[in-house]
Amino acid sequence: MEIVRLLLESSAGPNVCDEWNGTALSAACRKSHTKIVKLLLDKGADVNAQGGHFDNALQAASSEGHEKVVRMLMDAGAEVDAQGGSYGNALQATSIKGFEKVVQMLLGAGAEVNVQGGIFGNALQAASNGGHEKVVQMLLDAGARRN
Repeated sequence: MEIVRLLLESSAGPNVCDEWNGTALSAACRKSHTKIVKLLLDKGADVNAQGGHFDNALQAASSEGHEKVVRMLMDAGAEVDAQGGSYGNALQATSIKGFEKVVQMLLGAGAEVNVQGGIFGNALQAASNGGHEKVVQMLLDAGARRN
């Protein structure tokens, strides 16, 4: 964490992006480094910045089921339906892996269950592909279209 603090103080911006990790915030979210996530947000990191494999920090955190980080990002104004990256959006990224609590958090925050995009098409297809029956049922209960 001290290295991140030093980099931020020495003129490295919090929104620098690379091809795989995206922004520093996305990388920290993917690994659930909550102290670094908080530091980056406090230093002005754009919670909705796009880039990298997961395209945004919320998608990165959701794809790994990091509930605390997902909550931090949503509290900081992350767009729950932001599109991009391999998975399409955060709901699809967490549905493929069956993280029920994160699915519930995203749906509770107003995530659109039928948004199309990404390698699975939509959240219901992602959950089905992963064999996650409870997530499939949660999505159906939230209005996911079967076809």
